[in-house]
Amino acid sequence: MKSCSLRLKRESILCVSVCVRECVFVCVFVSLCVCECVRECVCVYQEEVRAALCPPFHKTKNLKWRKKRSTAAVPEWKGSLPHAGNVKEPIEYFRCLLSRNIIEEMVFQSNLYAIQCDPTMPLNVTFEEMEQFLGICFHMSVHGLPHTRMFWSTKTRVDCVADTMSMKRWEAIKRFLHFANNDEQVPAGHPGYDKLFKVRPLLTALQESFNHIPMDEHLCVDEQIIPFKGKSQLKQYIPMKPKRWGYKIFVLCDGNGIAYNFDFYTGPIAAVEGFPDLGASGNIVLKLASIVPMYMSHRMFYDNWFCSVDLQVQLEKAGIHSVGTVRQNRLAGCTFTEDKVMKTYRRGTYEEKETTHDGTALTAVKWFDNRPVILLSTFAAATPTSTVKRWDKKKKEVITVTRPNIIQLYNESMGGVDLLDSLIALYRTKIRSKKWYHRIVFHMMDMTVVESWLLYRRDCKDVGLTQNAQLSLLDFKIDIAHCLCKENKGGLKRKGRPSPVYLFRSTIVCCCRMATYHKVP
Repeated sequence: MKSCSLRLKRESILCVSVCVRECVFVCVFVSLCVCECVRECVCVYQEEVRAALCPPFHKTKNLKWRKKRSTAAVPEWKGSLPHAGNVKEPIEYFRCLLSRNIIEEMVFQSNLYAIQCDPTMPLNVTFEEMEQFLGICFHMSVHGLPHTRMFWSTKTRVDCVADTMSMKRWEAIKRFLHFANNDEQVPAGHPGYDKLFKVRPLLTALQESFNHIPMDEHLCVDEQIIPFKGKSQLKQYIPMKPKRWGYKIFVLCDGNGIAYNFDFYTGPIAAVEGFPDLGASGNIVLKLASIVPMYMSHRMFYDNWFCSVDLQVQLEKAGIHSVGTVRQNRLAGCTFTEDKVMKTYRRGTYEEKETTHDGTALTAVKWFDNRPVILLSTFAAATPTSTVKRWDKKKKEVITVTRPNIIQLYNESMGGVDLLDSLIALYRTKIRSKKWYHRIVFHMMDMTVVESWLLYRRDCKDVGLTQNAQLSLLDFKIDIAHCLCKENKGGLKRKGRPSPVYLFRSTIVCCCRMATYHKVP
């Protein structure tokens, strides 16, 4: 009887446990279904909101393309660069871009931020100290020690840094370095919220300075990455870039690397006022090109992420001629020879087609070198062609390859942003900080130094100064750092009594001078 009762109890417990397990499973399943439904509703709602805020990019209807074998007349540039007259000092070029008003605003906002953090511990930084802080940062980028405190250490001391400002004072200024009043920041989710509010005044001031630089004939648009792996909602991951993590900037440059306009990527890019919505890639080009003088026959170059038929039509209406590599699916109705067929032809083979859209003549050229590439332009064509030397892996010899004119123009003028990026990377300010926006600040300061050096090089070329007589970027940056640290400023005053060694040396120097002054003839 006892065994039967125990067996019944076990069976009842098992049944209850199975029922409970099934109920739990059903509850979990129902909850997952509900969560999935809610997630789908939220996704649908987000898509509806995104569609309402950013209308979709309407592709151009199929165009009628025809073969072309004519030479396009390259339009003449109607502008000119001003004559330099003379070459200024490096600090003068730098202060033309980073004006006194910008540094005074940095001083005011940093002092305000220190009081907001702790009213009993004001920073009381001055204009001269802020310039010295920037000069020390430039010295650090040149010397490249792994830790900032090593510049004041006994074994690795750098005199131009340690003699300018104490380590505690420099770290205090870096801690409270600020550019905007936190009390004026709009909360997230409200109209007018700015993800770059912390550095917006600095970016706006530098952007205005860059916009006033006289423009060259050839311009290019490309993206730039500020290396950063910290925590920030603005950080981007681009696997095809040398620096895959960081902040993304779109820059308008000339072929020499001089930047005229820039814009940080913070999310969806709205259409420019007065232009149709061309999607993010087209809108950003129109936004950067808004400062380019109209109908002056400037030439603009960009890669296949930006290029489209509608973008080139809008630029041509503004008097800006353009060339860009383009993707096949953005050329509606245009059919070229397939890549596998073109690969069987000799290197240098090209095809050329033309069309007209909205009153604008467009030319597309497909060229096969070691791989195929398609370019679209409103002013350039395949002829007149030229030749280039290439290494043939199969024949193990150098061969001559035909190169269309549109390829030559693109290669000569497209690398401005990459050149600017490589110059910044030579002496980048790598100062670690807990604040995410400090990396942006130091990058913009480095960019301002490089911009100043490029303007200096342009003036040197204008007055006929040879390249050997020009300052290198390293010497140019050291000169700016030295002027910011020492010009019209006192050195670091040492506290306490002077050391016996110092007194002994000074006594010897004084005795020697007195002996020279009182020599008996």
